[in-house]
This record gives sequence, C-alpha cells and structure tokens, in this order.
Amino acid sequence: MYKTIVNLKKGEGRTLKAGGMWVYDNEIASINGDFENGDIVAVHDFDGYYMGCGFINTKSKITLRILSRKKGVVIDEDFMMRRVMDAWEYRKQTIDCSSCRLIFGEADFLPGIVVDKFGDVLVVESLALGIDRWKTVIVDALKTVLARDGILIRGVYERSDAKVRLQEGMERCKGFLGEAFDTKVEIVENGVKYIVDVEDGQKTGFFLDQKNNRAAVGRLCKGKKVLDCFTHTGSFALNAGVCGAESVLGVDASELAIEQARENAMRNHLEEKVRFECADVFELLPKLEAGGEQFDVVILDPPAFTKSRNSVKNAVKGYREINIRGMKLVREGGFLATCSCSHFMDQDLFAKTLREAAAGARKRLRQVEFGTQACDHPILWAADQSYYLKFYIFQVVSER
Repeated sequence: MYKTIVNLKKGEGRTLKAGGMWVYDNEIASINGDFENGDIVAVHDFDGYYMGCGFINTKSKITLRILSRKKGVVIDEDFMMRRVMDAWEYRKQTIDCSSCRLIFGEADFLPGIVVDKFGDVLVVESLALGIDRWKTVIVDALKTVLARDGILIRGVYERSDAKVRLQEGMERCKGFLGEAFDTKVEIVENGVKYIVDVEDGQKTGFFLDQKNNRAAVGRLCKGKKVLDCFTHTGSFALNAGVCGAESVLGVDASELAIEQARENAMRNHLEEKVRFECADVFELLPKLEAGGEQFDVVILDPPAFTKSRNSVKNAVKGYREINIRGMKLVREGGFLATCSCSHFMDQDLFAKTLREAAAGARKRLRQVEFGTQACDHPILWAADQSYYLKFYIFQVVSER
C-alpha cells in the first residue's frame, strides 16, 4: 500500500512486536523509497514481514509512530474519523464527559496528539510531525461526532508549546484554531467549580488525570485539618473543602497558580476555610515541622521530578525527601496521599522510594488505596509510555 518501506534490523523492533507504537532510530536497518518527514510509510521486519504503517520523522529518535498494524489500511479522513468515533464511544462508557480527555495519543491509536474537552471548548496539543498534519482533520471529526450527541463546541485552542516539539524539528506554537473566544472556561468536576485558563495554564490548562484520586482523598477529609502541597490551582484542596474539611492549606510556588486557586475557592464559597500560600514546598515543610504543626491529611502532588531516564536517581532523592517531610507532618493515624506523574518513576521504583521514606520518617504505612490516571487517560498495555501516574493513600502510624 505504502511504497516507502522501513526495514528493521534483525533482532530489533522488540517493543513493536510486543504491541508498542514506536520504532527508534537505532532499530532501523534501511529505508527504501522516497519520502518527506511526516509521511506515512510501511514497516517491515528484517525478513520482509509486514508490521504496520505509521509516520516517519528521521529528525526524531522516535523515527516511526505506528498508526495501524493491519495490512491494506489506508490512512485518510475516514480512518481518522473511525479513530475519533472509537475514542468518544470509549469515554461515554467509562467517565463523566462534561470535561475529559478525548484523545490520549498512543492509547487511542493516534500517536502524538492530545485533545482535552473543557465544557464546550477543546484544547489540542500536537507533539509529533506526522500527526500535526492531521490535527485539523481530527478536530473537525471530533466536532462532528460530538454534535451528533448534541454537544456543540464553541472554540478550539492549540497548546502545542511543549519543548518536545523541538525534538521533532517543529516550532512551539499556541493560539486559536478558528475564531477567538474567552479562554477562561468554567468547569465542574466532582461537584467543584473551577476556572480553567486554557491559554496560560499549565499543559492544556487543567490536570484532568487526577479526577478519581481527588474524589478518593475528599472522602477522608470531613472535619479534618488538611495540607495540600503543590496545589497548582487548588484542585485537591478544594475537593477537601467541598467534602467538609475543617481547614485546608494549599501551597504552590507559582503566584499565578495561587491567584487562580484563590479565585476557585471564592467560586465555591470556600475562602473562609480553604486558604492558599505561595511558597517553595521543600522549604516550607521543614518550617511547619519545626513549628510543631500536624495535619490529619497531607497531600503530595508534585510535578514530575524526572522526564528522562538519565535523571531518575535525582528524582528518587526528591521523592524520598518530600515524602519523609510529609509523613512527619501527618498526625498519628492520619492519612498521606502521595503520587508521581513521571513515566520514568515506575510503580516498583516509586513504591521502593516510599518504603525508604517511611523508614527515614520512622513511620509505618497502611495502604488505603492505589490509583492511576483517570480512565479518560487509558493505559495501553505494551505501549508503556501511556502509563505515568501512580497514586497512593496511606494511613500513617508509628511503630507499634
């Protein structure tokens, strides 16, 4: 079907053969045929066996991103519509779709693109050259599919401003795809109202992946004194407040995020019991400990401390330190909610780090709950780049 053929080296392509979606530059023996980066090409094993088709980009270490493994498949507008329809049907069956991730890259078999829905607004993040050529087709398909269910999209904003685009040979960009609109969008999640800043907020404007974990923490907070670290725009803190916490302190190093968190607190009439402070969490926690502060619930939702394998060791130190500090601030029998959103901090390594932190804090942990990202961020087995969020709730007790 596609005349340009990428041939793998003998013994390579193990991830692809196991169900993965990527082929790296060092796995390729030869490329036969003319192409431009971003084109769709066929992939063959060393012996000529057909393995699929996908986008090629020789400027990227991830040289191939697979779109389909079926022989004879044509990648066209109909193909993209089928992918979009499948993604939407999955969300309708699994999650509240008022605000959710509609397209999650490889896990929805559309590698390199993310689309989030905030009410009647879509936010698009395109991270790979090949899919970038199809982003308007995908957005138009989403509008059509959603309209069939009575959901009319009033605006689309692009947030393709991540550094990873530079590795694809693309420029970072952001802006409206279509007519301009008010980029401050109100959403409701778990009964909490938020203003999402799709233009200047982190990533696409709001972290939808913690939806279920925020609800899980909220259930433990009634009548409790709560500390929410790395609060960003206040999501865990506000869930605690809505669920009846006695008092909540949210902390983040970003003044812009804290301002937005305070606005969100007022929107939920929680400003009397949910307060926010702009501070470096690593500096604040020792001060709270020295001052004898104790909390019934401590929440640690830090940004990814590592985005590559090369910095995992330093990340382990960071996660260990922050969790030791957090555990020491939990009142006897209270609860610690802690997570890692780094793909490279895998589940086993994170659990090992938490055990070390517990030993360092001289605490015992009783696991209450384990979670991952919400199901609108599906985890495609064998495509392990789709699994990144690890979330624990523990009861923290002293030696007994």
